[in-house]
Amino acid sequence: MISIMKKNKIKKNAVSMSFVLPALILVFTFIIIPFALSFYYSFMDYNILKPKAMSFVGLDNFKKVFTDTVFLKSIYNTFRFTIFVVPLQLGVALGLALLVNKKLKGIKLFRLAFFAPTVLSLVVISILWTFIYNPNNGLLNSILNSVGIASQPFLSDPTQAMYCIVFLSAWQGAGFQMMIFLAGLQDIPTYLYEAADVDGASKYQQFLNITLPGLKNISVLLFLTITIGAVQLLIQPMMMTQGGPLNSTVTIVYEIYQTGYKYRNMGYGSAMAVVFTAIVLVIVLIQNKLIVNKED
Repeated sequence: MISIMKKNKIKKNAVSMSFVLPALILVFTFIIIPFALSFYYSFMDYNILKPKAMSFVGLDNFKKVFTDTVFLKSIYNTFRFTIFVVPLQLGVALGLALLVNKKLKGIKLFRLAFFAPTVLSLVVISILWTFIYNPNNGLLNSILNSVGIASQPFLSDPTQAMYCIVFLSAWQGAGFQMMIFLAGLQDIPTYLYEAADVDGASKYQQFLNITLPGLKNISVLLFLTITIGAVQLLIQPMMMTQGGPLNSTVTIVYEIYQTGYKYRNMGYGSAMAVVFTAIVLVIVLIQNKLIVNKED
């Protein structure tokens, strides 16, 4: 009897592991192994075209990282992008969710229109917006000219290029967050709003005291995911500005890509990747700490 029970337990464990194993294999293959190799290569002088000439250089790559003006500029640009795009994207997503949550005729069409940019390739969207931002005959300058505003340089101006990418990124990603906010709005009990109406609460008071508290957990989740996605900015500057003008849009991930694959310096690029991983880890820990303290 005991042996039969043991066999059944082993069978159940084997079935359970069969569901978990594919995910573990993917994590090990695409996360753990690449990070371990990056950490190893970060101590090496490693040109990917000359693998046999790889040599140990100790902490030299890390010393170079913290004195590299372009990499330091990329850190500044990445944080600047994150600081602007996170609140903007969250605000736009919440506003759109409040709009499409209304029971109006044809509102499903607006939901589809607002969500559509999310399913399009970022490469395609970046190329499209490059034409829109064209300083000579772009659509945006045509609109500005029609209302009496002079043409703007946009992507060719170091002071405007990053904000152009911020606007594009917020527009492209807000549709996905809108749908999550919409699910949260529809999960808030309607009797709370009915009771507030009876008590004479205004729409603004209902928003502050019912809607925002009801979306608290969703807002925290979206804040974390948008922040982590923002610090990994790559495609937009790669396709639209190539990090320019004057390195005003170069980001950490783009500089890692440039160093490792364009300039073939995989050792130095790996050191940048390790530093970037540490930065993301610190950001996540700080965010979790702030959220926990706020809940307490």
